[in-house]
Amino acid sequence: MFDPAPEHPYPDATQPDAAPAPHALLVPVLGFLGTWHGRGEGGYPTLDGDFAYAQEVTFSHDGRPFLRYEARAWLLDADGAPLRPSARESGWWRLQADGRIEALITQPTGIAEIAVGSATGKSVDLATHEVAITPTAKQVDATRRRYELTAEDTLTYAHDLAAVGRPLQHHLSARLRRRG
Repeated sequence: MFDPAPEHPYPDATQPDAAPAPHALLVPVLGFLGTWHGRGEGGYPTLDGDFAYAQEVTFSHDGRPFLRYEARAWLLDADGAPLRPSARESGWWRLQADGRIEALITQPTGIAEIAVGSATGKSVDLATHEVAITPTAKQVDATRRRYELTAEDTLTYAHDLAAVGRPLQHHLSARLRRRG
């Protein structure tokens, strides 16, 4: 069995100029590579009220035409201190030659999404193709996620949600800054 060692590392790269070199199909999303931190606001009609959250999103690659995606969030109190972990998800964005993206996103709450969309170099727009849920997960019918590079080191994020009998509507938005 192969065990990566410092003299033979095979890490995921979070920068376009790091090894391994990014696959040519990743060109439309190279600006997203890295780890992003920031804060956002959310709400939904089935929740007690609006809320503030901190978020960390990481995009990386391993040289193949896939972008690895991981997002973590923490609910914040009125003073901006973390209360507890909140949403967490991970997945893959599969880039196609025509600029389309097929995204697979899973959540520990029993939700798995397949989304499709496009990338323009500064923005990514993904909408639900299919949602699968475990028997005990809440009903989710559709999502739309928009990521936009508004400056070299600023990423904005918006997430719309159709769940538990409600139509597609705003759920989350955040402004994130690149770290490191």
